[in-house]
Amino acid sequence: MPFPDEIAPVVLVQSTESWAPDFKLLLKTLRLLDLSPRGTIDHVGSTSVPDLVAKDVIDVQIRVPIIQTERTLDAFTSVGFRHRPEDWNNLELTRNGPEAKLVFAPRMSARRANIHVRADDSTGARDALLFRDYLRANEQARNGWGEFKLSIVRNVKDIDLATYGQIKQPRWRKLMGEADTWAAREGWSAEPLVPWSRL
Repeated sequence: MPFPDEIAPVVLVQSTESWAPDFKLLLKTLRLLDLSPRGTIDHVGSTSVPDLVAKDVIDVQIRVPIIQTERTLDAFTSVGFRHRPEDWNNLELTRNGPEAKLVFAPRMSARRANIHVRADDSTGARDALLFRDYLRANEQARNGWGEFKLSIVRNVKDIDLATYGQIKQPRWRKLMGEADTWAAREGWSAEPLVPWSRL
């Protein structure tokens, strides 16, 4: 569930060039966190795909070899981030079943964002990167996904985030099946983890 300062109907906006710099500002802070000797920090979600409509919320994925829960919670709270405590933000229902993850929001009044911490070998981590890269590479799929999202907010007045997510789920699964086919054809794979000092 959103924190009280985040509660509002879902609004989609056109892609903007400010999203990439907004991610880079977050990256500066996240690099300072001592989460693991190795990892990656990536811009994911719809704001990471040029020309795709999206909620004005930056999604970031941090991949680490293993999620060290207490270490991660301490690191994020030390810089003012808020842990999202809901079950679905800590046990993600992926295409291959439930997987542990952690999700954080910035402090109140900061630029809206979601920081997802996932294990490198998890389905959730792979799917976040595959979704981004497939839509970046495939204009038809990108336009179709954008139009589908717009149809949801047009047809359901003042739709809340939970309902919006539920409506998207079947179409998202179909999209990811297409992305799997593309990944196999193109030889796509997620980039490997690097030493944290090189992020």
